[in-house]
Amino acid sequence: MTVQEIKDLLDARLLSGAQFLDKEVHSACGSDMMSDVLAFVKDQSVLITGLCNPQVIRTAEMMDIVCLVFVRGKVPDDNMINLASQRDIAVLSTELPMFSACGVLYNAGLRGGASIG
Repeated sequence: MTVQEIKDLLDARLLSGAQFLDKEVHSACGSDMMSDVLAFVKDQSVLITGLCNPQVIRTAEMMDIVCLVFVRGKVPDDNMINLASQRDIAVLSTELPMFSACGVLYNAGLRGGASIG
């Protein structure tokens, strides 16, 4: 699935990273706990979160996350958007809650990044 497909499925606004719309995403993770993201996310994932702080960008960079989706209409500040742009990470915002956004992507064939348990 591409970043463009994720944008379309979630009816999301592109905040940064138009040049990355054709990038492939292999898995997804929905979390507000960056420790869980560090523990369970695979490369080339999309991170779906409601957490708007610079730690999200730093975690995304460490985990080779190609796209961030901020849920519940949240929009990161300009500093976060610029930091994501410098790190080659697409940034989207959707009005959907996290549970719904994850469900939409799951129904479209995108799966999670880890097996737990």
